[in-house]
Amino acid sequence: MAVSEFLTHTLSEHISSFKKIVGDAFVFTSAEEMYKYGGGNNGLMGAVANASLGKKGSVTGIMPKVLREWEHHHEGITELFIVDTMHTRKKMLYEKCDAAIILPGGYGTLDEVFEMLTWNQLKIHNKKIFFLNSGGFYDHLIAHIDMMHNSGFLYDHPDQKMTVIKEPLELESYL
Repeated sequence: MAVSEFLTHTLSEHISSFKKIVGDAFVFTSAEEMYKYGGGNNGLMGAVANASLGKKGSVTGIMPKVLREWEHHHEGITELFIVDTMHTRKKMLYEKCDAAIILPGGYGTLDEVFEMLTWNQLKIHNKKIFFLNSGGFYDHLIAHIDMMHNSGFLYDHPDQKMTVIKEPLELESYL
């Protein structure tokens, strides 16, 4: 199964303390499993990519030209696509993955996850979307999404579009 992951490369002290655990937990046992992500070499992105490579997994990065210098692309991954725009990056990630794992992140992560949730709601795709809510990182966002539903702004219940997990190892039972 090909999995995309949407997150930021900068980390708080809390998140950086368990990035190796997250990286190891998201790597599946089969060397045929593929990991698709933004192409960075830092933080959680780099930890997951390195853990996957360490288990002989296939890792594909997709990075827009504008971020190539900022993100410090990973030079050891299986494949790296440099694309013209962020939109092209997101579209390629969606097309190449079977599911998305949303790890703690910033504006870019939220942009990517809300576009994916919107496309899911509009039935452009039906990919599984998982939020890693370790330490309650996404508690407020999840509460806001519930409020959007309760106020009538969403077509479907959020539970139909996303799954919230608290620990990385919980993901294994869904995939």
